[in-house]
Amino acid sequence: MLRARRRQAAAAAAAGVGTSSSQEPAAAPQRLLALLWRHTALVALSAPAYLPLLQPGSAWAAAAATAAAAQLGGGSGGGASPPGGGGGGGGGGGGGGSGPLARRSGAQEVAQVAAAGKSILLTLASFAVTRKAYGKITKMFIKEYEEATGRQVRFRLTFAGSGTQARAIMDGLPVDIAALALPLDLIKIADAGLLRADWPAAFPSNSVVCESVCAIVVRKGNPKNICGWEDLARDDVAVITANPKTAGVARWIFLALWGAKLGKGTKAAMQYVTKVFDQVLVQPRDAREASDVFYRQGMGDALLTYENEVFFTNMVVPEKDRLPYIVPDNNIRIQCPVALIDANLAGEAPEMREAATAFCNYLYTREAQREFAACGFRTPFPELQAEFGLPNVKGLWTAEKKLGGWKDIQREFFDDLSICSEILRDVGTRKLASRMAAR
Repeated sequence: MLRARRRQAAAAAAAGVGTSSSQEPAAAPQRLLALLWRHTALVALSAPAYLPLLQPGSAWAAAAATAAAAQLGGGSGGGASPPGGGGGGGGGGGGGGSGPLARRSGAQEVAQVAAAGKSILLTLASFAVTRKAYGKITKMFIKEYEEATGRQVRFRLTFAGSGTQARAIMDGLPVDIAALALPLDLIKIADAGLLRADWPAAFPSNSVVCESVCAIVVRKGNPKNICGWEDLARDDVAVITANPKTAGVARWIFLALWGAKLGKGTKAAMQYVTKVFDQVLVQPRDAREASDVFYRQGMGDALLTYENEVFFTNMVVPEKDRLPYIVPDNNIRIQCPVALIDANLAGEAPEMREAATAFCNYLYTREAQREFAACGFRTPFPELQAEFGLPNVKGLWTAEKKLGGWKDIQREFFDDLSICSEILRDVGTRKLASRMAAR
């Protein structure tokens, strides 16, 4: 039933775009309901139980449309904030959220969609820790694009774990641009027939728009004297990391841990990564939630995350709550790509694809890259990396060169019968047995 509702929502979303404000006044309620239905399609994945209430003809939909018509106007985005910080907001008043798409119910949200009028409305899905960067970049692009073309663009931004976003897109979430945490998630979307197989060639640098590395966050004063990869396997170190099933950061971390020991052979790598996961206390859904567990809830001795995530978190929390971190050598280059979701853009006006393409190209400009760097991402501009104090890392390597192509990496490490699944099952079984024995 849920999958059917998702498909119904996706079809409805594709049908409700580009409504012209030049229609007769008598058609306004129907037009508003169509826009309401498109909004419903966007939130249906996170609120499937409410989808029937919003179908055209229902009493609730009519009441919501009437309320929205009385309150047409702008609004500001928002969403879950990092530990101690404010929400990143949506670009250009287009709305922000967490989810795959946060439920921002009420007339004001309907009004935001309706107010788009003749402007181009693009939906951008990205992974959780990019909220601040994309919130600023979209606003900058809106201004420059209108000055260059005379066309108005609005954005609806959605943030969640990269794996969660990929599954939502494959299940029908009407996303136009996907900026995810690792190429593997876009490969899955391409395999589902939603974007071209040669998507890396569409934009510069194999469509990678920003990079990061893995970091180890520790407690003030580093009481456990954690200095690098080796210390994560110690019995006295409790580790926090996100869940590899839902979060791109966790898959990058898994590969980084594996690669750090692969020089000693596959058996040594298996033993080491298993021992690290033995020390994991909890696996939140994404990098931002993992930071919340470590910073706010005070769990664990070491947090494994993106360098940019700890950089940004330390920037927004009060000074007394900032924590030290280590960027180990022999580290993985975390490469975050972008792609147009061709299947969702295929039925839209050409101007929509043109704007989406222009936005993706804009991500490579110095202005956009500076916003990534300001949030702790690494960029091709060395002066930006120096400006924000990101350290040099010795022994950086890429997943493809060290571990093979991404499809091979998926089969070996992340499929149901893969190395990661085997380790998580074994660790889970042992921990359950230990808890049962302790009763």
